[in-house]
Amino acid sequence: MSITREIHGLVITDHEFSLPLDHANPAGPAIGVFAREVAAEKGTDRPFLVFLQGGPGSHAPRPVTPSTPGWLSRALEDYRVLFLDQRGTGRSTPVGQLEGMSPQEQYAYLLHFRADSIVRDAEAIRQELGVERWSVLGQSFGGFCVTTYLSFFGDGLREAYLTGGLPPIARPTEEVYRATYITLRERNRCFYERYPEDLDKVRALHERLAAGELRLPSGDLLTSRRFRQLGSMLGMSDGAERLHYLLDFPPDSPVFLHEVEDDTGFARHPLYAIVHEACYADGCVTNWAAERELPDEFASSPELFTGEMVYSWMFSDYGALAPLREAAELLAQHEWPVLYDGARLEANEVPAAAAIYAEDMYVDRKFSEETAARIKGLRPWLTNEYEHNGLRQDTRVLGRLIDLARGKI
Repeated sequence: MSITREIHGLVITDHEFSLPLDHANPAGPAIGVFAREVAAEKGTDRPFLVFLQGGPGSHAPRPVTPSTPGWLSRALEDYRVLFLDQRGTGRSTPVGQLEGMSPQEQYAYLLHFRADSIVRDAEAIRQELGVERWSVLGQSFGGFCVTTYLSFFGDGLREAYLTGGLPPIARPTEEVYRATYITLRERNRCFYERYPEDLDKVRALHERLAAGELRLPSGDLLTSRRFRQLGSMLGMSDGAERLHYLLDFPPDSPVFLHEVEDDTGFARHPLYAIVHEACYADGCVTNWAAERELPDEFASSPELFTGEMVYSWMFSDYGALAPLREAAELLAQHEWPVLYDGARLEANEVPAAAAIYAEDMYVDRKFSEETAARIKGLRPWLTNEYEHNGLRQDTRVLGRLIDLARGKI
């Protein structure tokens, strides 16, 4: 089903698709997948650029004008953009608490929400729309999806662009977290160097949290370990300032408590917590790798913020995640299939370009450069001008990637 309308100079067509939950079992249960096609008024016949959102577990942006999100104006010069609500997000069939399912049934259902399934959705949509080949743009986790796409369905692609999203290939998840903890420690140092007055505030707050004094609007107890997860902000261009300004508010004020809940909550996006480690699992078992690799310094220093890592205790501390606790444990012990085909990537023929952010807190630079070297023809752009959200910061990021892929620079 498709519906078309015009909004602020954009021609927008909404598409809804019915696709298999498990592409290996097309006769089995189906889920809905939603995609929004966005074109300039005079660009409805331009080739498609599929946007794969960061996450995992986040829906695609909602365009308001030709410059919202900021990179859209550049994209619409050459393309019409297909914003995909990745399975389980947005208007696609949602993943909630999977009420009525046993933990084993939840586990079996949640096995199908990684990049490999998302890419198969995209391929099914491409074929249903009758598109011979299209281009893809992947931000962060979306770049992981693009790498999977190049591995298994490169024949369906014209061009591939990645921003902050070249994944490690065939690396144990333990190695991923060892590397990102090093960067995270440096981000903590920089934060307290910029805002030294916040160190005493944070230490005093942890004393209150240890006494069990604060509850969030949802009723969840605000624990010290949950509060530390606000460090996930520190990898964005405005993250240090957002965290600093949050600490301006009294800890028992409604503003502080609502802000903390919004910035640490998973009620809207439970998939992130459920499959975060699995999105790094290129043929391995994760077994709570981030938790096992937590450095002693972090374990003994509560003032050090943690990042986007997921830990087993979250399925107790977060009320929204508690109904998935047993399923999450089963997923942590699951031996995941490979996400990438190294031989296919080394024989790649799709023009490709990738922005690698030199100080990226979420996707390790060393592993990204290693992967870039394996993808034949991919032109990497290593820069320290931007943080992980560079694509949103500056429309020139996408323009440079397009020019790189086309050999213009």
